[in-house]
This record gives sequence, structure tokens and C-alpha cells, in this order.
Amino acid sequence: MRKTLRAANKLMAALLLVWPLAAQQMAIDFDPAKTQINWTLAGNVHTVHGTFQLKQGHMAIDRATGAISGDLVVDAKSGQSENSSRDKKMQKDILESDRFPEIRFTPQQVVGAVNASGHSSVRVTGKFLIHGGTHEVTIPIEASFSENAVSVSGKFSIPYVEWGMKDPSIFLVKVDKSVDVEVVAVGKVSGG
Repeated sequence: MRKTLRAANKLMAALLLVWPLAAQQMAIDFDPAKTQINWTLAGNVHTVHGTFQLKQGHMAIDRATGAISGDLVVDAKSGQSENSSRDKKMQKDILESDRFPEIRFTPQQVVGAVNASGHSSVRVTGKFLIHGGTHEVTIPIEASFSENAVSVSGKFSIPYVEWGMKDPSIFLVKVDKSVDVEVVAVGKVSGG
């Protein structure tokens, strides 16, 4: 009986030590239907606005260490600017979406406190895969947690020409060499 009681006490002590660590784990599954990915490309004649569609997104965050795993995957062919000829050129000549059908962000580290509820302002560093190349990026993120839901927003620039994509400028019509991206993602949270 004493051996059983001693073993039960050891098990309880181990669980009490591990429990706070488990409470630091948080998983987020993003809803593609509720997530908005908007892009803006400035030019000397006019500014072009467009969208992309999230295909899938999941992240697991260790709030104690700031380590993140998972990824957000965007369908490269979903890029639209409400101008079919421009979109066809973007798909064929710039993104080459037949060869590179996905755009992927794989987060690796968060800097700043991720609160289990309320508001958090952090920076997320990770790998950004586009047009066959992987690039290190850091994205400032604003997150708002309530119960089992989260809304996350972030803005960053993609220097697409520097990253090996074609410059769509022609003759007197010039555009910037980077495109601004704004993401507003909504998801469900588990753990925390």
C-alpha cells in the first residue's frame, strides 16, 4: 500500500511540475473563409489593389520560449486585382503560379509576450516561400484573443524584384519594386 501511495504522490508531483508548461502551449487553426490577404502595388500612374486566398493555416506556439511551428499556405493562383488581363499577366509572368502554386509562411520564433487573452503586440520571424525561393522575414503582429478565438493582423513588404520575380513596369508606366501585404486572419485557439 505504501509503495502505491508513494508512486501516486510521485505521479502527482510530476503532473504538477508539467502542468504549468502545458498551459504555455497554444495552437491556432486559421479559418480560410474569414481570413483576408490584401496587397497593394504603387505605381506612377495608379495604385493596384488585390487579394489572395488563404488555403490553410495552423500554428503551435510555446508561449514560454517563443518557439512556433506550423505554416500558413496561400494559393498563388488565387491572386486577383479585378482586372483579368493584369491578373493573367501576374499569374503567368510574375508569380509563374503554374510552376510555383503555393506561397508559404513558416513561422519560427515570436518576440514579445503572447497573452492567452486580450491584446498582444509581437514580432514573428520565419521563412517566406514564394516563386521557388525561401526568404527570412520578420512581421509585426497585432493579436486579439477572446475565449477560444483570435484575430491576428500584420503588414509587411515583399521586395518581389529583389527576390527574383519579373518587374511588370513597361515603358512610361512604372511600379514599385516591392508590394505591400496586409493580412487579417481569424482562427480558433486551443490550449493556452
